[in-house]
Amino acid sequence: MQENKILVIGSGPAGYTAAIYASRGGCETTVISGSQPGGQLTITTEVENFPGFSKGIQGPSLMEEMKMQAQRFGSQIIDDEVNSLDFKSQPFTVKAAQKTYHADAIIVATGASAMWLGLESEQRLRGRGVSACATCDGFFFKNKDVMVVGGGDTALEEANFLTKFANSVTIVHRRDMFKASRIMQQKCFSNLKIKFLWNSAVKEILGESKVEAVSIQNTKDGSLSTIKCDGVFVAIGHRPNSEIFQSILELNEKGYIVRKNRTMTNVEGVFVAGDVYDHEYRQAVTAAGYGCEAALDAIKWLGDKAGK
Repeated sequence: MQENKILVIGSGPAGYTAAIYASRGGCETTVISGSQPGGQLTITTEVENFPGFSKGIQGPSLMEEMKMQAQRFGSQIIDDEVNSLDFKSQPFTVKAAQKTYHADAIIVATGASAMWLGLESEQRLRGRGVSACATCDGFFFKNKDVMVVGGGDTALEEANFLTKFANSVTIVHRRDMFKASRIMQQKCFSNLKIKFLWNSAVKEILGESKVEAVSIQNTKDGSLSTIKCDGVFVAIGHRPNSEIFQSILELNEKGYIVRKNRTMTNVEGVFVAGDVYDHEYRQAVTAAGYGCEAALDAIKWLGDKAGK
């Protein structure tokens, strides 16, 4: 068994920033990276809105820099996944696949994951034209016609990126206006490769061994149409990675972890940061800020507990 002062669960911007502050604050700090080390930014392209990079930076590069910065100050980064938790007594116990860890304070920074449409055809054709990651798979659609499902920043960013490879990109959205930021909308509206299907929903993805077409249903009159395409990229939102904390930490109706006292959860000594808590902003910079807050709160809590 390994003893730690602060254990960070998750390794996105929130997790790595928490580790940087915790280790610099003099605490023994271990990060369990989880099933997607580096978080969602590892499957994004250029990040233009993270402060300090005037020309932008690739998402994976940004996360690698954060990781190395945390390690520089003494944080131990473990590529492992948590299986079970015991927050009933202190020190807390966290069982991962490789080891069992104990910590005086926990920072939960498990982030969020992409949501899917829930279609049988979507699951069957995943990896055969269906994807949730343009960065990962866009290269395979050179000179092809693809669709992006969604209306937020993620969907529009995916669409813009795909125009680097695809012949055309059609954005399918259930409403007649986007909820994405204005700058992202402007980029799409000015891109001649991007088309728009308003008030439309994907009814079915067609094809036996690969995507060949999509059945589209009009959300106003219910009419159906079939549009040929070679790929479908799903970008309809994310769900918090909080399943393992059910019945342990208080969650809201959408599954996001609830804060009770600053960054602390309903369990004293367990703090939360990043997209597993934040369902409003969901930005790398805000996740990093939450990681900073959680680490500082954890350090203060440990100090108060020790009577320092």
